[in-house]
Amino acid sequence: MDASERKTRLQDALAAAGLATLDEATAGHFDEYLSLFVRWNSRLNLSSVRDEEAIISRHLIEAIYVTRALPAGIATLLDFGSGGGLPGIPIALCRPEISVTLAESQGKKAAFLQEAVRRLGIGAAVHAGRAEALHAVFDCVILRAVDKMPKAVAQAARLVAPRGWLALMTTRGDLAQLKQAAGAEFSFDRVAPLPGSVERVLALGRRVSSGA
Repeated sequence: MDASERKTRLQDALAAAGLATLDEATAGHFDEYLSLFVRWNSRLNLSSVRDEEAIISRHLIEAIYVTRALPAGIATLLDFGSGGGLPGIPIALCRPEISVTLAESQGKKAAFLQEAVRRLGIGAAVHAGRAEALHAVFDCVILRAVDKMPKAVAQAARLVAPRGWLALMTTRGDLAQLKQAAGAEFSFDRVAPLPGSVERVLALGRRVSSGA
């Protein structure tokens, strides 16, 4: 696909999912991100999904949905185990009011993130190391397809600010285990299916207690 065709496919996929399309400038940034993702994916295995159309329909549509589903008022966000930048880079593109940190411990993937941030001209920061080593808290911490997800959720929960959000891109079957890993300080009252799926969901948990 050339750039024009990729942008058309993305806009058509958004419309088919019942989501608002992107403005021309943002669509152009997504096209550049997709092109970069596909090139690096052939060498680094950023995702097991290789086909451009499948990356659009699965990864990008889900990520764009998530950017719009995140609550208002979030100023800082951590993409915990960012991998290829999903959903952190789409959040930075669609929600420029949010200061995004992309945490990735694998050096080559972190290098991809740094290149993507540079090429796209977004204000996201890349933490080339383990997210749990960060000495900061965030208004929102989001996780998607992280290894040893329950353990990662428990670590991520400690990085959520008081009254902040823990956002989990997961499946209905795994959700109960991940809620337990997050702990009793979080109330998960927002669970919605991701576009094109009944099983895959976005679960938003709010820290309702400091744990003190």
